[in-house]
Amino acid sequence: MILGHVAIIQNYAGFFIVPFLMVMLYDIFLQVPLDQLKNSLKNWRFARVSASINFIFNPLLAFVLGYFFLKDTPALWIGFIMLMVTPCTDWYLLFTGIARGNVPLSASILPMNLILQLILLPIYLLIFAGTIASINSTLLIESVVLILLFPFSLSLISKIAAPKIKGEYWLEDKIFPKLDHVQFSFLNLAIISMFASQGEQLIQNPLILLKLLTPILLFFVIVFIFGQMLGRYLGFSYQDTASLNLTTLARNSPIVLAIALTAFPDEPLIALALVIGPLIELPVLGIISHTLLRIRKKWLHEGGEVA
Repeated sequence: MILGHVAIIQNYAGFFIVPFLMVMLYDIFLQVPLDQLKNSLKNWRFARVSASINFIFNPLLAFVLGYFFLKDTPALWIGFIMLMVTPCTDWYLLFTGIARGNVPLSASILPMNLILQLILLPIYLLIFAGTIASINSTLLIESVVLILLFPFSLSLISKIAAPKIKGEYWLEDKIFPKLDHVQFSFLNLAIISMFASQGEQLIQNPLILLKLLTPILLFFVIVFIFGQMLGRYLGFSYQDTASLNLTTLARNSPIVLAIALTAFPDEPLIALALVIGPLIELPVLGIISHTLLRIRKKWLHEGGEVA
């Protein structure tokens, strides 16, 4: 934000945000094991329940919470919806491991979650955001194609070409171990560029964080309780219930941030909401992971099935 006061940085920082995010998204897509998509269907019951929460319950809940808490700031409302309709495709596995959930099961639905959100994101925006503000559908579709499908397609080409050129396990052995650091670096660069280019917006809107705090926290609390109740009702083990919780709670802010910057170039508050969201989300996921560990102890004490 301090960099935003330097005129030359403020003028040019915005040009770097989308390229940085596209490199990061390419790294993310490259590591998604799409060839394991069939594994999503092996535990069809879990996949169906998780998808129903992620792609039906969560979008409706986000719209309702936005109506009650953000309707006087339409840009924040749209940003909030964008954040909550896209399930995470990476760091939720870390929190699942911390909570001693079923990591392989959580990983198996990753390809399904990625494909569904790529398909449904523009539909959600047209349906939900379209009721809040005027949406340029042409620009939205162009943004999705540029920001998501281009790096996604490039990742598919890389997966096909690299084994033929460098060997079957070259990506897994040489490239994948380095990608987490690359993703983190480019995400940080994109966020730094964004704060530098939108520093004035933050200064003019210092209460954005507080305004988003209540609906975001309510979202996580409601989805967590709903997941716990549903998991127990369906007879899931502790591990599978914890996985259900974390696959339906963690959000995919980098993807929607890239879309927001291109589809809504004149609404910086939308993008700022998507930067601020993870600042709240990550500590909450940490708290939830440790809450799940306490639930696990109680589950064991009650003689419930853990594994």
